[in-house]
Amino acid sequence: MTANTRPKTGQEALELLKEGNTRYVDSLNNSDPMMQKRPELVKDQDPLAIILGCSDARVPVEIVFDQGLGDLFVIRVAGNVVAPSQIGSVEFAAEAFGTQLVVVLGHSQCGAVTACVEALINPDQHYSPNLQSIVDRIRPSVYNLHELATANGQDIDADQLVDRSIRANVRMSVSQLKHGSRILEDLSNSGQLLIVGAEYDLETGKVRFLDS
Repeated sequence: MTANTRPKTGQEALELLKEGNTRYVDSLNNSDPMMQKRPELVKDQDPLAIILGCSDARVPVEIVFDQGLGDLFVIRVAGNVVAPSQIGSVEFAAEAFGTQLVVVLGHSQCGAVTACVEALINPDQHYSPNLQSIVDRIRPSVYNLHELATANGQDIDADQLVDRSIRANVRMSVSQLKHGSRILEDLSNSGQLLIVGAEYDLETGKVRFLDS
């Protein structure tokens, strides 16, 4: 969407969504295999993977993995953080559908991780209580890297710290899913559920899967 076509008000944005849904409904009878599959999904779903990703609009999960309707059970939250509601959502999909793969998907230039790094470098930085709750969940993974850099007397490169913190945050979320739920831990230990981390590169479009 260009600056010239971007809606200037919430009402204009709403109208664009309505028009888009009309086009979608009109397309349901076409020959697109993805659309032909839709009637099967009315009664049930059988996602091949659970994706816990960031809310960033530049990371449309189904498009990134070239998957269609019903293929992915997607949970999105700023900073791909793990809170009780996210854990519960993963538990639900793993138990209800028997889905055997969870991917925690971070991405380059993550705004939530950047906000956390900025808060560590500049303690006077203030956020709303709700945004602060997200920053606080990211903070442990960023704090360790920040402290290591300062302890060694290194000059802190904010961009480099953000880059490293994004992967550290993904790994922390993976660990929290593996060990923050008895249900998920049992499924993981028994080999019935694989939980992995990954990072999407905004520039190249590539997803790099991280070592556990």
